[in-house]
Amino acid sequence: MYRIAVTNRHLCQEDFLTRIRRLAEDTYYDAILLREKDMTEGDYYILAKEVLAICQNNGKKCIFHSFYQAARECGHTMIHLPLPLFRTLTEEEKSFFTELGTSAHSMEQAEEALRLGASYITAGHIFPTSCKPGLPSRGLPFLKEICDSVPIPVYGIGGICQANERLVTDHGAKGVCIMSGAMG
Repeated sequence: MYRIAVTNRHLCQEDFLTRIRRLAEDTYYDAILLREKDMTEGDYYILAKEVLAICQNNGKKCIFHSFYQAARECGHTMIHLPLPLFRTLTEEEKSFFTELGTSAHSMEQAEEALRLGASYITAGHIFPTSCKPGLPSRGLPFLKEICDSVPIPVYGIGGICQANERLVTDHGAKGVCIMSGAMG
């Protein structure tokens, strides 16, 4: 099972970079997705350089989120983009990245992500989560439908913890994305 720690500095219970170091040293997680989309691109770039260095020093995969120009400036070729932003990239802009992921919240979005050239998809939210208050979860049948329909890796996201992560991979996902558990 592939586990991606998704960051949210607002949920972090300790100094953010200290938490990143702990995640980078932790063998439980395979990658860190730096999802600080409320920052300015300039502030994200500064933080991303530090996080990338921590990840590289620990042999941990680092995926930038949203700020593809910051990724390019860092020479970093792994990015996750919200689908509306992914749609705006030109083929030339996409060609810089070796890993280009996006999120899907419907079968139609998963199919679009595939057409646009995504190398992976995060699908969710699978279980109820405090990050999406008031929004009903999409559930495991939704995840299975996505996994069965696209030939690229799918990672479940939303309300996932150690107690339910096996359910996600049992429904076809390559792995899981964990935010609250990673930041707590």
